[in-house]
Amino acid sequence: MSDKIVGVLGAGSFGTAVANILAKNSKVLLYARNPATADEIQSSRLSAGQQISSDITVTHDLKQVAEACNVIFPIVPSANFRELILQLAPHLRPYHMMIHGTKGLDLQIPEVKGPNFVLGKEHVSTMSEIIRKETVVVRVGCMAGPNLASELSTGHPAATVIASPFTEVIQEGKALLRSENFQVYGNADLRGVELCGILKNIIAIASGILSGLGMGENSRGLLVSRGLVEMIYLGQALGGEISSFIGLAGIGDLVATTTSTNSRNFTLGYKIAQGKTLDQALEEMDEVAEGLNTIKIIKQLADSQGIKPLITETLYKILFGDMTPENGVNFLMRHQANIDIDFL
Repeated sequence: MSDKIVGVLGAGSFGTAVANILAKNSKVLLYARNPATADEIQSSRLSAGQQISSDITVTHDLKQVAEACNVIFPIVPSANFRELILQLAPHLRPYHMMIHGTKGLDLQIPEVKGPNFVLGKEHVSTMSEIIRKETVVVRVGCMAGPNLASELSTGHPAATVIASPFTEVIQEGKALLRSENFQVYGNADLRGVELCGILKNIIAIASGILSGLGMGENSRGLLVSRGLVEMIYLGQALGGEISSFIGLAGIGDLVATTTSTNSRNFTLGYKIAQGKTLDQALEEMDEVAEGLNTIKIIKQLADSQGIKPLITETLYKILFGDMTPENGVNFLMRHQANIDIDFL
């Protein structure tokens, strides 16, 4: 057990699971935004339905986390990520290291737009870019992979990727997270690994729709393979490397989230296919399905850049338009695509 104290920001299901993994090697300070929630977790030792380690202390004080911890893992929904980082920023110093676990994008459109405004990559940020833009922290990384929180909490064998251009971030991530049931790999392509975790959520929603419609495994195999191709095209357009998409954070996470009923994005798609409206489906879910916001952002970016991500565009019409799930599947099946792989 290390003498270091490691910070985790976010007491949702994934944040709690990561805190418990970290607690095998270090003392952990777990931040919950709501003071009453933090007090309840601290006294009950239960967070997001998971028993928390005796080596975890719960707080609602960001300053305390920054002062006590040199390494901090922010794991909150992307919609709340920038706000959290801005609140934390005054307490951060250049010696801090941050490894986030949020699989989403942040869209910032200027309030005043000229007549020739075109949405570009500069208006879309990954979580690591938010950290670098809004704080003095330089050593930034992310963790991504097939990390379903419900399975991590049971201690089943699993693995993750720590991605960063800084070797010391990868080494620190490995030292803090690795255990007998949790393997950790390194990758220098931070942007590519982040994009893997972001884009696979889109395909997971589509997979849930297939299951909700009663489609078989042949159709899922088709979706996963064509979905990976779409992820790679989008990933390349947004600055990622192909190699990251065929690794653990890419195909590994894609397989897990497109086949598991424990995936929030899969669950959202399933509910939509069962006839629920989007509002009804979201009301029934306890936590955020990041793929929903990702579809909105990627659709806007693709339109402005002249990119045609077929699965993403079809999902947008199903979720935010008037296309039915059945018509969406029929539309995709009628699309002519004669070449299997043309990006290698």
